[in-house]
Amino acid sequence: MLEGLPPHRPTRLLRLVTDEARARATTELLGEVFDPTETAVAAFETPDGTWLLEAYFAHDPDEDAVLELIRPIVGAAADQAVFEAIEERDWVKASLDGLKPVRAGRILVHGSHDRHVVRANDVPVQIDAALAFGTGHHGTTAGCLLALVEIGKVRRPRRLLDVGTGTGILAIAAASWLKRPVVAGDLDPLAITVAEGNARRNGVAGRVSFYVGPGTRHPRAHGRRFDLVLANILAKPLRRLAPALTRALEPGGTLVLSGLMAPDVQGVLSAYAAQGLCLARRRDRDGWATLVLRRGGAAPRRRRLPAYDRA
Repeated sequence: MLEGLPPHRPTRLLRLVTDEARARATTELLGEVFDPTETAVAAFETPDGTWLLEAYFAHDPDEDAVLELIRPIVGAAADQAVFEAIEERDWVKASLDGLKPVRAGRILVHGSHDRHVVRANDVPVQIDAALAFGTGHHGTTAGCLLALVEIGKVRRPRRLLDVGTGTGILAIAAASWLKRPVVAGDLDPLAITVAEGNARRNGVAGRVSFYVGPGTRHPRAHGRRFDLVLANILAKPLRRLAPALTRALEPGGTLVLSGLMAPDVQGVLSAYAAQGLCLARRRDRDGWATLVLRRGGAAPRRRRLPAYDRA
């Protein structure tokens, strides 16, 4: 499970070994206490059956205060927690070493060193490693790209919004594939700088309009309606954004959500069901889920007529 947005330049890491119940409770607690835009907390089961909790901080935290905060949950295990300094580096570039281009239908995401693999009928999206989240290799991004391809085969949305654009990969792919204008935002100015450069390199700078801001709180998005809304972030901010993203959606529009691990799906679906949206399709890739939502509920069940009412 994962809470918070991955910081682009984390400086400090907390590692803690505990059991599943305490790992989940601690993850939720830290996710509530710390700014989710500057802290990410992850908990995973290890091969020996214990759970490893890792908390990444964009700024050095008060370590004693953090330990006292989690002690009521993890008990004496807090004394075994370790804080480590994280060397500043290009995390995305490091993770891309040896990775190959990623294909989603005709869309091909590749680095500049792989231009030679682009075929004549491909829709190429060149994204090089940068200090921003979103390269196409992550299961959440790939899931969104596949959803985008499937939607484009059925219809061509006229107005598109990408919330939490990161490197701009989804906005650029949408603009290239659908030939439609796209509005894309991110709360990190660095991400928008990277995304704007990527849009220029992919020849869609005139088709993608970027903004810096959280969610839809910007004049380019606020109060407007879109046929297709993409939001590849994480479960907690997706739940918080449910009313805003629903308001941004045209009555017949489609919402694509990702950044979700399997245990997160039901809570996110419940948040959007409360806004009148229902699940149209789910795709799981590399342990991450991508959800396609639309307005409305499940199809009504046909009432079985008594024998004497049947024709």
